[in-house]
Amino acid sequence: MAPALSRSLGASSVAALRPTPSRGRGPTLRSAVAVQGRGAAAVAARGVRWEAGRRKGKGRMVGVRCEAAVTEKPAGEEEAAGEQFEYQAEVSRLLDLIVHSLYSHKEVFLRELVSNASDALDKLRFLSVTDSSVLSDGGELEIRIKPDPEAGTITITDTGIGMTKDELKDCLGTIAQSGTSKFLKALKENKDLGADNGLIGQFGVGFYSAFLVAEKVVVSTKSPKADKQYVWEAMADSSSYVIKEETDPEKMLTRGTQITLFLRDDDKYEFADPGRIQGLVKNYSQFVSFPIYTWQEKSRTVEKKKKKNRKKGEKKKKKKTITEKYWDWELANETKPIWMRNPKEVEKTEYNEFYKKAFNEFLDPLAYTHFTTEGEVEFRSVLYIPGMAPLSNEEIMNPKTKNIRLYVKRVFISDDFDGELFPRYLSFVKGVVDSNDLPLNVSREILQESRIVRIMRKRLVRKTFDMIQEIAEKEDKEDYKKFWESFGKFVKLGCIEDTGNHKRLAPLLRFYSSKNETDLISLDQYVENMPENQKAIYYIATDSLQSAKTAPFLEKLVQKDIEFWLRGTLFLFQVLYLIEPIDEVAIQNLQTYKEKKFVDISKEDLELGDEDEDKENESKQEYTLLCDWIKQQLGDKVAKVQISKRLSSSPCVLVSGKFGWSANMERLMKAQTLGDTSSLEFMRGRRIFEINPDHPIAKDLSAACKNEPESTEAKRAVELLYETALISSGYTPDSPAELGGKIYEMMTIALGGRWGRPEESEAATSESNVEVESSEGSATEVVEPSEVRPESDPWKD
Repeated sequence: MAPALSRSLGASSVAALRPTPSRGRGPTLRSAVAVQGRGAAAVAARGVRWEAGRRKGKGRMVGVRCEAAVTEKPAGEEEAAGEQFEYQAEVSRLLDLIVHSLYSHKEVFLRELVSNASDALDKLRFLSVTDSSVLSDGGELEIRIKPDPEAGTITITDTGIGMTKDELKDCLGTIAQSGTSKFLKALKENKDLGADNGLIGQFGVGFYSAFLVAEKVVVSTKSPKADKQYVWEAMADSSSYVIKEETDPEKMLTRGTQITLFLRDDDKYEFADPGRIQGLVKNYSQFVSFPIYTWQEKSRTVEKKKKKNRKKGEKKKKKKTITEKYWDWELANETKPIWMRNPKEVEKTEYNEFYKKAFNEFLDPLAYTHFTTEGEVEFRSVLYIPGMAPLSNEEIMNPKTKNIRLYVKRVFISDDFDGELFPRYLSFVKGVVDSNDLPLNVSREILQESRIVRIMRKRLVRKTFDMIQEIAEKEDKEDYKKFWESFGKFVKLGCIEDTGNHKRLAPLLRFYSSKNETDLISLDQYVENMPENQKAIYYIATDSLQSAKTAPFLEKLVQKDIEFWLRGTLFLFQVLYLIEPIDEVAIQNLQTYKEKKFVDISKEDLELGDEDEDKENESKQEYTLLCDWIKQQLGDKVAKVQISKRLSSSPCVLVSGKFGWSANMERLMKAQTLGDTSSLEFMRGRRIFEINPDHPIAKDLSAACKNEPESTEAKRAVELLYETALISSGYTPDSPAELGGKIYEMMTIALGGRWGRPEESEAATSESNVEVESSEGSATEVVEPSEVRPESDPWKD
């Protein structure tokens, strides 16, 4: 149960050390201090020695002597005289800093102690390779945890290597010295034992996490190397400890270590509960390689015994049963770490079963991948694509979904990450990552930012893309359809946030198009069906599929309905429909795909590749006067008026400039709760009014501007035409009520008298109605008898 070796005590611990003049030698805390001389390195640092002994007075101060080897200097060089001082440290304060400053959750004490027990069992197993006699004293290699709610204690017992009296002093009496680290060093020196191991401890402070919940800790241990069993005792607020020989026959161990925690009053209710202990073991130590048993209350059905004997001839009655409660050991870590096995030996059903148990899912995953990465960074991982999207909106695109569980040598470390291992757009991926050499802090709760973590993240993301691509390439497209319905928005978010992976993200995108309004198509399918003279990928962004299909920007493209028969293949000229709010931003971030630019057909200067320049010049000359006249009427509402290349049936359309927001983007930005209204005018694209020269309304207005440019009706028609174009182009009119009034007025003019409205009969009907109302108003009021009040009525006004 030796705690792990610390590379340093940390800033907070060193702050507790202060230099004072030397006052002799006594019980000391040997500090890990290195002194560097000229041209020579300091001697190796020693662990901090926590020994029995206290100084008189109120404060418990223990001396720390700093010893350093200094290289010999050449003859004739004088040594500068100096006064020697010793460091002083208050051990109780040092322990308090180590325990309460390293760990953010009290519950991790069980993880640390179980990890130490696992290390003790591993050490015994390694030593048994060369010396089988170390296994002769005890039974199976296992860990047992017994909480006692009545006594307020937790007892953790392992059948590992145990400790001698000297090892107790070195491992438990020396803060930040790891027996596991020493053992690993010995393994590396002895190559016969091999370098592959599952030892967990490395810092030497894990044992002291017991003081997070315990006011007193008692360690009883028996080593195969010693004939005697020793007991180590310490209080949480003490600077000393006691080691004594075990003399009670009932407490004797055959081999191993037993730790008893006497819980604080505030922690007895929580951590002495057997169910709570079972849950902590399953969470943190579920995949430890040795069996972990916990003391649990169980129930069973037994037959109720009867004292009276049944008489002869009496019918046999049904047996009565009762539920009986009892206590017994229960295996807490049944699930095996599937990622430690060879992928070729694991069946699909085993992967699915592990996924459901580990992540509390009820559906099978859409896909999974199991891989081992070797080289600069070594780790094992199993990743899953869930069968459905999260039900809670809070889990959508949340980097802290706790879907990735990080293990170090099969011991759970954390699932609380903020983008260290996976980007936000892949937060839906679930899985486990296990590595032997992750850069953790001393508490083993925080993953430090480093080059190793960045390499791990890169490889995990790449494996995830490969897994998604395999779903997309399946012959059965239903699986990818399910994936896209659940996680399509995540992929589009990746196009915005991860520019480095555009080449992997773009082939995964799916959209509706003008030729596929019911089935989604990929960008690869779009490019394959492009005619040779099409130089760009066209798209339109709206709020719905119906709006996209009926948008005026599509008229010329749909009317052309270009179907090129080239080399016996049908090529389709089509437009992508971007109907989700995130679509337009995602496409704008991609910019190109396979050297084809994305072009918004709702913006100016649309080039279709089949323009007739002579016809265009004729139209411009013929309608130049009309364009100038309409611009004069509309003023600053539009940047300019021009002849349209995209219209066939609509009289006009309002397009946005190249570098501003489209109508769809302007609508989205206005809807933002925390949007900046001051930026709306700045970012709003300039509006260009395009007219269709072949439409009758354009021809009538052209005649009006030539023959009667000051006509009130013609000017009102231009205003109505502009506001109607606002709506059909996806913009929002400034005053919808005013626009409605203009439409009603135009309808009245258009419909008035067309079918011979019977105005006289209507007037007569209205007059007769007035007479009836007046006669009804003058009729005598009839009062019911029940409502007649006598003169003596006290409620009479």
